[in-house]
Amino acid sequence: MQRRRIVFGLLVALLVLVADQATKSLVIAWAERWPAQLHPVTPFLDFVALWNYGISYGLFPQGETGRWVLVAIKVVAALLFSVWLTRARGRLEALALGMLIGGAIGNAVDRVVYGAVFDFISLHAFGYRWYVFNVADVAVVVGVGLLLYDAFFSRASKLPPSDLPMAPKPEAEREP
Repeated sequence: MQRRRIVFGLLVALLVLVADQATKSLVIAWAERWPAQLHPVTPFLDFVALWNYGISYGLFPQGETGRWVLVAIKVVAALLFSVWLTRARGRLEALALGMLIGGAIGNAVDRVVYGAVFDFISLHAFGYRWYVFNVADVAVVVGVGLLLYDAFFSRASKLPPSDLPMAPKPEAEREP
């Protein structure tokens, strides 16, 4: 059963990685023909060709050393999530960890290949714009959300109640 969850999580990671890299490649090629940097798709969605040299939201732009530090952090994170995946207790946890692994690797590939992460999805409504992101970013956010859901709602309702930590022990269990 555990092996199935590991394989499932790794398949999710692979699907996220492929979807992320495929969409980025398509939009990069397509963006070369846009008359402007911003390309409207729907009334609430634009595609924008944006290279993110920093961390989240383009904060703290990195030089060449920072680029490789960020790659290393993403690779280490993916490895730690992979170890966690080997201990996953359920399918939802495996799904979430697979999304985190795929998202981390997807953005790490961008940094290795291009020197920056390619972001292209821009949502907006009622005069407000959300930050520009990509499929890997969506996978990371959804993965974290699923882990939180699993921790607070899913798993908690399935575990038996634990003994009270300060409950007195019966006479037979006490140490002499």
